[in-house]
Amino acid sequence: MAHPSQLGFQDAASPVMEELLHFHDHALMIVFLISTLVLYIIVAMVSTKLTNKYILDSQEIEIIWTILPAVILILIALPSLRILYLMDEINDPHLTIKAMGHQWYWSYEYTDYADLGFDSYMIPTQDLNPGQFRLLETDHRMVVPVESPIRILVSAEDVLHSWAVPSLGVKMDAVPGRLNQTAFIASHPGVFYGQCSEICGANHSFMPIVVEAVPLNCFENWSSLMLEDASLKS
Repeated sequence: MAHPSQLGFQDAASPVMEELLHFHDHALMIVFLISTLVLYIIVAMVSTKLTNKYILDSQEIEIIWTILPAVILILIALPSLRILYLMDEINDPHLTIKAMGHQWYWSYEYTDYADLGFDSYMIPTQDLNPGQFRLLETDHRMVVPVESPIRILVSAEDVLHSWAVPSLGVKMDAVPGRLNQTAFIASHPGVFYGQCSEICGANHSFMPIVVEAVPLNCFENWSSLMLEDASLKS
């Protein structure tokens, strides 16, 4: 998760987020090189009294500074398009979870199970245990198996919301009356935090998202306990 004075992204916890980090570094290096070249040219033109007549009127120079930016744009566009298609691919998900946005909490329904669903509310500051994070902890976490393709169906019941977990590289708008979908694979076990990323009212800042990735056997034990609790309540 993010920490104070952090300059970069959060550590990647999914293959797509790793690709996004690599693309960010790739694009940033190109911007850095362009900025350095432009700064050098400006300083050289201001600091010298000499004039090169071939630069003032040269067909070769004009060809170069027309073609070179096009090549640079291609070098940025091709990796970007590749990642866009990777983010849209959903191949044979092992688990499907429906996330519904409400004012101001999330509800999750594991559609592969008969009766497995719950609401996820933020834990108030006064109820936090030592080591828990203010405004980020929830009373029920969304538990998923690690290294398994997970499909998330995102919608809302009242106003616009947005289901976003930065370390997983996931952000999908929740629109009332519309079902959007996205997918991710948690690369390793851990707890990953996110928040609603669409201004949705007075308590927009108080509807966090907590995804806990666990090994498959732990997930099966958790789902069995949740189903038993649901059957006892019914």
